Amino acid sequence: MNLRKALFLDRDGIINDDVRYAHKPEQIRFCDGIFKLCRTAREKGYLLLVMTNQAGVAKGHFTEEHVRALHEWMAGRFADRGVPITAFYYCPFHKDGVVERYRKDDTCRKPKPGMFLKAAQEHGIDLSRSLMIGDKASDRIELPELRSIIVRSVYTSGDFDVESLAEVIPML
Repeated sequence: MNLRKALFLDRDGIINDDVRYAHKPEQIRFCDGIFKLCRTAREKGYLLLVMTNQAGVAKGHFTEEHVRALHEWMAGRFADRGVPITAFYYCPFHKDGVVERYRKDDTCRKPKPGMFLKAAQEHGIDLSRSLMIGDKASDRIELPELRSIIVRSVYTSGDFDVESLAEVIPML
């Protein structure tokens, strides 16, 4: 089987400005350079997958239905620009959640690899040929074969690899 490569993207802080607990389209402002990065990645044969921790579900700020509806809306905005997103994956769990069924430390929560292993299986992805782009330490995924690139943000001190999304393009 010929495995494919993927560009894994954190959502809040990479695709859109990080607004605390974003869950509605009116809260979304796309980050500078995200569409150019994704268009270039698609041209180079990458699948585009969004990988996001959504602790707001566990903390009672919004529901999984809100997350799915927002992702559907976001997928439409990318498709409108000719840059289709292959899939969205999210983790609604958090060990400090107030919603009982979501209060746990789950293997899907980044930096743990659960979402990535599931995506790799479902989409035939070679993790060693793929990249993860994030804006915080938890986006350095616990998979030695998956390269994680951290973009400078309010969450980084010296622990980042590039200043902007534009610097990721030559790495593809």
